[in-house]
Amino acid sequence: AGEVPVGCVIVRNGELIAEGWNRPIGSSDPTAHAEVVALRAAGQELDNYRIPEAELYVTLEPCPMCVGAMLHARIKRVIYAATDPKTGALGGACNLLSSMHHNHSFEVTAGVLAEQSRQLLQTFFRRRR
Repeated sequence: AGEVPVGCVIVRNGELIAEGWNRPIGSSDPTAHAEVVALRAAGQELDNYRIPEAELYVTLEPCPMCVGAMLHARIKRVIYAATDPKTGALGGACNLLSSMHHNHSFEVTAGVLAEQSRQLLQTFFRRRR
């Protein structure tokens, strides 16, 4: 459906509890980013919108909307691959964690498998043009 290839998994205590992938085009839902889809699935799986002690892995740096959802969910740690200089909200375009005061924060690890993710995204956008 032409979706940007971004994937996300949420792990707690070493166990996969949810996964998601970008689908705003196919679902006609601008909030259907991989992270939000995975957070919704985790909430349903655990019957709780808060998922402390969970780690979220995603192939592209999260946008401001997704970072906000992660803060509400009380995610413990976010691990992302490629930096997003246009809309990334954990250091790429801005850093919402350092620029605002929140009642929660999370640890961030950037650049894990960054080159592989970057190549995947570059190939996708080249083919799209």
